[in-house]
Formats: sequence, C-alpha cells, structure tokens
Amino acid sequence: MPNRIDVGILGSTGVVGQTFISLLDRHPWFRVTWLGASERSAGKSYDSATRWRLPSALPEAVASMTIDQCVPGTAPQLVFSGLDSAVAGDIESEFARAGRTIVSNSKNFRMADDVPLLIPEVNPDHLGLLSVQADSRKWPGRIVTNPNCSTIILALALAPLRDFGLTAATVSTLQAVSGAGYPGVSSLDMVGNVIPFIDGEEDKLETETQKILGTFNTDRVLPHPIAISAQATRVPVVNGHTELVSVKLASKVSLDELKKTFKQFRGQPQEKLLPSAPSQPIMYAVDKFRPTPRLDVDNGDAMAVTIGRLRSCHVLDYKFVVLGHNTVRGAAGAALLNAELMQSEGLLT
Repeated sequence: MPNRIDVGILGSTGVVGQTFISLLDRHPWFRVTWLGASERSAGKSYDSATRWRLPSALPEAVASMTIDQCVPGTAPQLVFSGLDSAVAGDIESEFARAGRTIVSNSKNFRMADDVPLLIPEVNPDHLGLLSVQADSRKWPGRIVTNPNCSTIILALALAPLRDFGLTAATVSTLQAVSGAGYPGVSSLDMVGNVIPFIDGEEDKLETETQKILGTFNTDRVLPHPIAISAQATRVPVVNGHTELVSVKLASKVSLDELKKTFKQFRGQPQEKLLPSAPSQPIMYAVDKFRPTPRLDVDNGDAMAVTIGRLRSCHVLDYKFVVLGHNTVRGAAGAALLNAELMQSEGLLT
C-alpha cells in the first residue's frame, strides 16, 4: 500500500498491547500513531509508563509517543483493543459510537448476535454481520472481535473437519502462563504445578467454537451443531497453548485423508497473501513427540497451529494434539489478521 493506515491501540501498556506494537512495527499496511491506556499512564511517554516485556526491542517511534486516555478524541479511525474485559465493553462502545472501527481481543462483544467472531481462514463471510450491526446499533463505527486464545487454536483445528460431518469433540487444554497476563499467576501456585481451573475458559471453548464454525445466513449466524466438552488447565509454560482433542465424524475417513486435509487447509488470508497470514495455517508434525511449545510455538511466525499424534480414538473417532501461540495467533496477531482481511475487502476505507 502506498499510504499506510493510521491505527491506535487501546490497552497499549499490557501484554497484548505490547504484542500489537511489536507486530505492527514496520507493518506494510498499518502504522501506530495513537496509544490509549489507563489514567495513571495518560500524559506520559510510552517508554516511561511501560515496562517492556517482549524479547524484541521497543520500537523507537512508539517509545516517545505520549499515551492518551481511552477516549475517542484524537484516536484514528482504526483501533485495536487489548483492554481488560472489566472495562472493554463501555470503552469499545464509546469508540464505535464515535465512528471508530474497533478490532477487539476482548470478550465483551464476542457472542453478540450482530458482532463477527472472526477467524479469517474459517469464517470470513461472518463479516456480513457488520451490516446487521449498523442497522441494530446505529453506530457510525463498528466492532469486530477475535475469539479467546484457546478457542482460536481449537477452531482452526476443527474447521477442516466440517466437510466430514463434525458432530462432537472433547478438548483438554494445557495453557501457558502468558495467557493470564502480567503479573498473572503467582509463582508459588505455578512452579512445578498444574492448575486445573481457568475461570471462563471452558465455556468459551464450548460456545465460541459453535459460533465460529456456524453458517452465516443473511442476517445471523446459525451455530454449528457440534457438542463440545472442554476442560482447561494452566501449566508452567511461558507461551503456547497445547490442546488434546478427540472428534466424532459422521463420515468414514482414513487417517491419511485426515492428515492430507489438515495439510492442504487454506483460506482467504492465504489466497489474498495478507501480510500476517501464514502460508500454511495448519502444520502437521510427523514426529510423535511433537508438537511441543519449546520447538513449535513459533511455526509460521507464530501464526500457524501445529497438529500431531493423529490416531484412532476408542471413544469417539479420532484424536490429536494441537498447539498454537496464545498471544500472537491467539490474541494480537489474530486481531491484526482480521483487520487485514477487512482492508482487503474494502471495509476500512
């Protein structure tokens, strides 16, 4: 693009906000020109208000920016939101009423009937809900959401199986501590331990997936009729959610055919060559000891999910392991890809 689009970031000082900044550094389509955060950070330079926690260097252009309050004011038309859900609902609504396009990582609007819950490789047609949203809410702006981090990984793995009559699935997650934000989980709770409960995660896996895999029908999404049973745990891994999945299919299909289906899965981001899109959104690990967070979490620049250990299941039909990067593909990277798809569809101009 000859002229990059100005973008803002709500919740810019948090882990997801920092990941937005890192991914947007030298992005060919977008450039960060505005930062929003809490009142205690407003008025300060970004580098003085923030402890940078990513391995990549803080971009110099962002370091010197002055943080604004989370009000539309001088914010650009396109704003990414990494806000905590405790405040995201009211703030994102205010920005949409002020004519801004919000691409949100927060949970507040995900299950709203008129808001797209988007994974560009899986349900790009759900952007049709934006016209419904315009009629129902009378906002001059709009809100698009990406799913929960663990849901994105699961939904990407399940999407290719819809053609085989996907009817049921079980999933047990082993979720990284970075998914809890910073400071996150106490070290006394996490080191050498597994925490068998993450508030809200199991419900998100079971309900968001049905909406994502559902069918867009004129003015609504008809949820996919899949029954999902989820269990969520926190494990002492920094980045990378691992999920143990079993599926039931209506059609008879061989293991080789399933592997081929995973490997060949592509979507609009790959067809359109969107900047953040991995060339292969699902990678298959042949080694039976993989995927592992240490070796595979950054596959496809951390935007691909990796599947391995596909085999028969004695209770359902098949089972496998899937891994994805929770703060990139599962959060900021997902929102960025959503905005790229919207721009390619002419929805941001």
